[in-house]
Amino acid sequence: MEKHLDQFVDLLISYAPKVLGAIITLVVGLWLIKIIVKAVRKTMVKRKIDESLVPFLSTITSVLLKIILFISVIGMVGVEATSFVAILGAAGLAIGLSLQGTLQNFAGGVVLLILRPFKVGDVVDAKGYLGIIQEIQIFYTIIHTFDKKVVYIPNGALANSDMTNLSQQEDRRNEWKFGIAYGDDVAKAKKVIKKLIEEDDRIYKDPEPFLALHSLGDSSVNIVVRTWSKVADLWPVYFDLNEKVYNEFAKEGLNIPFPQMDVHLHKQNK
Repeated sequence: MEKHLDQFVDLLISYAPKVLGAIITLVVGLWLIKIIVKAVRKTMVKRKIDESLVPFLSTITSVLLKIILFISVIGMVGVEATSFVAILGAAGLAIGLSLQGTLQNFAGGVVLLILRPFKVGDVVDAKGYLGIIQEIQIFYTIIHTFDKKVVYIPNGALANSDMTNLSQQEDRRNEWKFGIAYGDDVAKAKKVIKKLIEEDDRIYKDPEPFLALHSLGDSSVNIVVRTWSKVADLWPVYFDLNEKVYNEFAKEGLNIPFPQMDVHLHKQNK
């Protein structure tokens, strides 16, 4: 018993300084990594590096530094670095096979940052969500929708699916279909709409607005209108013209019909 106790004391005396040093190194190292990552982030922001890259590169830096720190701490305890790297490689392979989806998301994040289909601040329609790109992380892209929802979309799915970027072009085209009743003056209706368009400075004069008789519907004669404006003015112009046309048609005696059906009854003579 005394022999085993002596061996335990010897091991404790031998390894205690190493373990204590490793713990101190780990604590101080994590604290330094936190400071370094913050400094890296501030430097990237100061040098006006693309906002899309800042969180991604900051996270990558943090992960790499923590891996190096962890290997160093293990080496201080007495584990050989080569053996540990071999074990880490085998464990990494097993983890990689079990986390294929996560690795796909990481690869998707890299693809998004290389191909740059969008950047932070762009308005996109992706995976059924319309909103503003808030942040591109290692595994997820964060979108803030216009009704204040925070959506996390996996990068793998985002990189391999259809997506509409509504911010890449400065100009956008609006389209309306206004219906008038059968028997109303189509030329007069087009004249009223054209006058409202000309009065709105947000609508471009070049390309020239397009107005035409679109179709003869079941209950109305439909006029199509297409105009161009800045992206920021797209929806304000759309809603304003709807309201103005509704009010002006009423003043000019033009009727906007509602769906209706005529039923004819025939008396059968016996």
